[in-house]
Amino acid sequence: MTRRTEARAVLLAALVALVSCKTEEPAPTPKNEPTPGQVIPPAAPPTYAYDSLDRRSVSSEAFHGKPTVIAFVTTYDMLSQGQVDFLIAMAKHDADRVNYAVVALQKGEERELVETYRDTLGVTFPMALGDSATISGQGPLGDVHQVPTTVVFDAAGHEVWRKTGIARSEELRAALKH
Repeated sequence: MTRRTEARAVLLAALVALVSCKTEEPAPTPKNEPTPGQVIPPAAPPTYAYDSLDRRSVSSEAFHGKPTVIAFVTTYDMLSQGQVDFLIAMAKHDADRVNYAVVALQKGEERELVETYRDTLGVTFPMALGDSATISGQGPLGDVHQVPTTVVFDAAGHEVWRKTGIARSEELRAALKH
């Protein structure tokens, strides 16, 4: 063997010995992750309230007691319009068993445009304007500024499902069974 080959062999043997001597430590449990067997009480439901286009409240307080579906949309997005159409059809079927609402992520000065959008699409459930924090993705329900984003809450107000993009009726029905 040449000296260069010998040096490589020694270096390789040392590296193999170093790697084989290392003991594996269990990975730490990330924060907010329960340890096995740990019971975690549910967090308090989020508190939210949006500026309704009419006198019907769009808030966690008003919707408490029934499952709730809220879609965050804009008037200029075709996927948002499709999402609203799905909710309109579902609301006709569900009558008073489920709360439905739409929150337009548009500024107050666009209120008339949002009202026209609501009336043109035939939205019969509450519709509201998002506040500036919600529009920027930092509101009480977290990042909902990509549209459409649909959030489903259980009767106690806990979020049980969320989707960005079109949430089809069958997906929403499955989420409402939680």
